[in-house]
Amino acid sequence: MSELSQRQASLRRTTNETDISLSFTIDGEGSSKVDTGVPFMDHMLDLFTKHGLFDLDVNAKGDIEIDGHHTVEDVGICLGQALKEALGDKKGIRRYGHAVVPMDESLAEVAIDLSNRPHLEFRAQFPQAQVGQFDTELVHEFLWKLALEARMNLHVILHYGSNTHHMIEAIFKALGRALDEATRLDPRVKGIPSTKGML
Repeated sequence: MSELSQRQASLRRTTNETDISLSFTIDGEGSSKVDTGVPFMDHMLDLFTKHGLFDLDVNAKGDIEIDGHHTVEDVGICLGQALKEALGDKKGIRRYGHAVVPMDESLAEVAIDLSNRPHLEFRAQFPQAQVGQFDTELVHEFLWKLALEARMNLHVILHYGSNTHHMIEAIFKALGRALDEATRLDPRVKGIPSTKGML
């Protein structure tokens, strides 16, 4: 098995609130099969996967009759854990990634450091509290749990926009592209990309 083909992880997480099966491949083709029961989240994960050129398979069953909070949060946890596992020892990766993505009138910027020091800096405000049935505050919840479990430094800046759907879409596209850059193997990088000798 090649080094590239090994950069994947699968897991299952079951709680009293959610039951999630997730498979994530870093070096994929942008293929996604996502069913979280939260349609807007499915759409955002599709965009993230396509623009990051990952492969992602998610099947989630949660207490969406209450709201989407637990499901979105736990998908973020699972994706972060799978990303961390798929990265392995992080030898040869670029480590840093950055993307600025326009979506019509909106502009989002995402910067990532796969530093093993989790942090989320979230500079985004949305005009609407909901897009359809999706609570927009869950964008922060998802990104924080992703950053925490993947142990990455994640900065999200929404520069401007007026359409909430477009604004969130720009963030997820930028997230995919920035993470693609950060996880990319660079033949010039020898070993762990840190003067500390570990991440």
